[in-house]
Amino acid sequence: MSQTPPPWNKSQMADKVITHIQRGSSVNLGIGLPTLIAERLPESLEVMIHSENGVLGVNGRPTSTTVSPTLINAGKETIRVSSSASFFDSALSFGMIRGGHIDCAVLGGMEVDVEASLANWMIPGKKVTGMGGAMDLVNGPKTVIVMMSHFSKSGESKLVKKCSLPLTGYDVVDLVVTDYGIFRPTGKDFEVVEIADGVSKADLQLP
Repeated sequence: MSQTPPPWNKSQMADKVITHIQRGSSVNLGIGLPTLIAERLPESLEVMIHSENGVLGVNGRPTSTTVSPTLINAGKETIRVSSSASFFDSALSFGMIRGGHIDCAVLGGMEVDVEASLANWMIPGKKVTGMGGAMDLVNGPKTVIVMMSHFSKSGESKLVKKCSLPLTGYDVVDLVVTDYGIFRPTGKDFEVVEIADGVSKADLQLP
């Protein structure tokens, strides 16, 4: 089952994720939906946004007068940076991730299961561009939040008992934010942290 439009739009999903980001933390945003967070973070949170292509200090989208083709995130989207931003090579960037120096990663997802495992990098039989930094980003940061649509295009819930797609990581997800609610995998099921207005538990199709 899926609804049109979904209960929460993309901006509302981003705002829900932001409520779970600690003030003063370093955050890596995956490609796709998570990049919206950079545009909506309040300055009062004093969050440092990290991009694995070598930027610390991403600060949302550029304007038409400030856009630069040399300032991009890992998804090759143009970005704006703060006045205190720093730039470095991939070796140092992944050293920061693998060394546990990133507080939180927000990633997209194709499936999350009750064991907190994530599949987000490939569908067998379809073109694969590569895992990128996903495998590092589910293991290095202290907290991993998945931001994704609740249902697939075929109408099936992406919150499953056991991932059927190739895993990005096993037992790595702390929180899932979808357009239907907020969920925490417990090992046996999904704890419903928050549910969108007008949605019943039956609508969620949880395992």
